[in-house]
Amino acid sequence: MKKVMLISMISLFLLVATACSGGSGKKTTATKDDPIIIKFSHVTSIDSVKGKAAERFAELVKEKTEGKAKVEVYPSSQLYGDNDELDALVSGNVHMIAPSVTKMVKLDPRWQYVDMPYLFKDQEHVHKFFNSDVAKTLLNSEKLAANDVMGIAFWENGFKHFTNNKRPLKKPEDFKGIKFRAQAGKVLEAQFKALGAGSATIAFGETYAALQQGTVDGQENTYNNIDTQKYQEVQKYMSLSEHGRLDYAVFVNKTFWDGMPEDIRTKVEEAMKEATELEWKLAGEENEKSLENIKNSGKVEVISLTDDEKAALAKALQPVYDEFGDTITSELIDGIRNLK
Repeated sequence: MKKVMLISMISLFLLVATACSGGSGKKTTATKDDPIIIKFSHVTSIDSVKGKAAERFAELVKEKTEGKAKVEVYPSSQLYGDNDELDALVSGNVHMIAPSVTKMVKLDPRWQYVDMPYLFKDQEHVHKFFNSDVAKTLLNSEKLAANDVMGIAFWENGFKHFTNNKRPLKKPEDFKGIKFRAQAGKVLEAQFKALGAGSATIAFGETYAALQQGTVDGQENTYNNIDTQKYQEVQKYMSLSEHGRLDYAVFVNKTFWDGMPEDIRTKVEEAMKEATELEWKLAGEENEKSLENIKNSGKVEVISLTDDEKAALAKALQPVYDEFGDTITSELIDGIRNLK
C-alpha cells in the first residue's frame, strides 16, 4: 500500500513539474492555445521612434504567425533599465532588447565604431552599412555568441551635432576651452581632447540642468534628442557637424531564438524587416521635423558647416583613429569606409 502511494506521489510531482517547465525565459514551443511569448524590453517611451517601431513589430508578428507567437513590448524601462537590460537578455529573462549600440562595448569593443568621428559620409552610407556583410560581422560576432546574444537588425537614431554657449563652432580651434557633456566612453573622451575641449560624463536625463546651470558649456546629439530635450532653450549655438552617430541595434537571446520553430522564426524575421523599414523612415522624418523646430524656435543660432570645414575637423580628429584603430580593428573601419 505504501509502495503504491509513493508511486502515485512521484507521478503527481512529475506531472506538476512538467506543467511548470515552461516558466523560464527560454520556452519556444507553441500550440494553438499556447503561443510563443517574446519579451521585448526597451528604455524609450511608447511614442518614441523606437517605441512605435517596437509596437508595429508586435502587431506584425501576431498577423504573420496567426497568433502562434506574441511579442510583449515593455517600453520606458518598465522591466529593465539602460544599465541592466543586457544582463537580462544574457540570462534569458527577456528575449529582445534594442539598446544604443555603445552598450554592447562590454561584450565586444568594436561596437565603439559608432563614436569614431566622420566614419560615415551621409545617410545613404549609413544604410548601406546597416545592410552590409560588414554589419553582419558585428551582429553575429563570436564575442556576442559566447554570451548567448545575437543581433538581428540596426535601428537608426541619427547623426550627432555640437551645441554650446560660448561661440559658433566651425574650426578645430573654436573648440578650445569649451567643456562638453558626453556619454561614457574612452573614444568620446579622446574626441574632445583632440579638439582641445574638455568633457564630463553626465546622464542623459541630467544634461538639460547641467547646461542650464553652466556645469558644462555644450553637448553633442541628434536633432530629435536636442529638440525633444529642449536644449535650444539653454544653448546659443548649434553646428551642423554630422561628426558621429547615435544608433540602436536589436538583439535577441540566442538560445531562445535558435530554439524557435523555423517556420515561426522566419515569420518573426519578416516582421522585424518590415518594422525596421518603418523605424528608418520615422527616424528620418522626426529628425527633419526637429531641425525645423529648432530653427523656428529662434533661440539658437544654427551654423551649417561646409565640406571643407568638416574635412578640417576630421583631420583634427585623426588622433582618435591613431589611439583606437586597433581596438575597433582596421577590418571594420576600412570595411565601413569602402562600402560601395
